[in-house]
Amino acid sequence: MTAADSSLQAIRPPPPASLAAGRAVAGRRTLFLLGLALLLVLLLSLLAGRYPAPFWLSPTRLWQDPMARQLVLNLRLPRVLTACLLGMALAGCGTVLQMIFRNPLVEPGFLGVSQGAAFGAAFSILYLGGAPLLVEGSATFFACVGLALSYLLARRARYGGWILRLVLAGIAVSALFSAGVGMLKYLADPLTQLPGIVFWMLGGLWGVTWSDLLYLLPAVLAGLTVMMLMRWRLNLLSLNDETAFSLGAAPGRERALLLVAAVAATAAVVSVAGIVGWIGLLIPHLARRLTGAGAEKALPASLLLGGLFALVCDDLARTLLAGEIPLGILASLFGAALFLVMMLSKNIRVQR
Repeated sequence: MTAADSSLQAIRPPPPASLAAGRAVAGRRTLFLLGLALLLVLLLSLLAGRYPAPFWLSPTRLWQDPMARQLVLNLRLPRVLTACLLGMALAGCGTVLQMIFRNPLVEPGFLGVSQGAAFGAAFSILYLGGAPLLVEGSATFFACVGLALSYLLARRARYGGWILRLVLAGIAVSALFSAGVGMLKYLADPLTQLPGIVFWMLGGLWGVTWSDLLYLLPAVLAGLTVMMLMRWRLNLLSLNDETAFSLGAAPGRERALLLVAAVAATAAVVSVAGIVGWIGLLIPHLARRLTGAGAEKALPASLLLGGLFALVCDDLARTLLAGEIPLGILASLFGAALFLVMMLSKNIRVQR
């Protein structure tokens, strides 16, 4: 490029305000349609199931059949709300982590959270009796231990920058907890304890009640609220520290706050639902393709898409077969399929 070309590029007028306004309107319309779709699927999910007939419950049956009404209010409603919160928490955490670490392959289990929760659940099933509240409490505790270990190891490491040290520490902590889970599986009774550990790690919401929902609700709502309030700062925090600081951000403090909020929400839902993969990896990519890379639109879209995806997968898990399919299996199946479709899409450019 010549000096004349550079001068012409420098004095080129910015895009008209009408174009920016059109993009803003399109983004709001996308968010409105996603919210409407989530609400519709949430209502339809209450009527989807295998009682009194496979796949569907007529709304008029709710007024005529007391058992159907109790089923919807006491079993399906807490499960549907938990599935929605599960998808929102995992997708929101994935969006935050991918922007903070500037890595599109980061997902919520990246800092030892998911594997720590799996170790806590297996430990509770093996040594604490396996009561639901004990499993959830132990999984939450060890998920937080995984995050704390990753942070402390990154602080003590002397190789690379802060983000690289945190990534390497998270990988090491996840490997340690995975080894611990393997050891607990080996020690578990194959007839009584091992099936509980295996089914918990497959992921599922078949045992969710109102008490489980109330257990995870405070942490998830607090985490999602912090992420939504700070979504305007994510664009700055995705830059390097010097640039973010020059633009008025406090990178270390703000990243730490977002990490704690995202991981707390993830730990709460993982402790109840088990290991459910691909939502935190795939959904942020879909949201950015719909709304653009800006976090002010991408994060709300990711939350809505995550709730929608988890609801659809859970509906299929409990309606396709007489025996329930683990949610983690369907989420991985559909997530991997959508990821392959995105990779093979003609709209994605590949640099050679």
